[in-house]
Amino acid sequence: MKSLSFDKVNGFAGLLFIILGGFFAVQAYGLDLGTAFRMGPGYFPLVLAVILIGLGLIVLIQATQVSGEALGAVAWRGMLLILPAPIVFGLTVRGLGFVPSLFLTALVASFASTRMTILRALLVAAAVTIFASLVFIEALGLPFRLFGPWLGY
Repeated sequence: MKSLSFDKVNGFAGLLFIILGGFFAVQAYGLDLGTAFRMGPGYFPLVLAVILIGLGLIVLIQATQVSGEALGAVAWRGMLLILPAPIVFGLTVRGLGFVPSLFLTALVASFASTRMTILRALLVAAAVTIFASLVFIEALGLPFRLFGPWLGY
């Protein structure tokens, strides 16, 4: 049975970081932010406040500990196939076009499941491609090329 324990000292420190970061973010947001290349007086304090909030969240999460059963095995297959799927899409969408690139991306991502068969993966990729094409090209009218120059179009 898993039990949840909370380290009060680290939890308080994390909450303090988040509260202080939020306070300084609100104060910095009242100043002119500018852009990354032309920073205003509020840009750097806002960045530091956001970093402080992020660190506070990390400390707060680490203050919560689950003891009991060990975690299961890491899903390496899922990480190796799901994480690069958007990269595959981004690298191939201009050359292949929207439809083949989306089909390839969905096909790669569908093999993250150990229960996926080739036929089921092809059906899932086709369904995702048809649905996304209808939503993004037909319904929203986004100007994607259906097929790209790598395929001779």
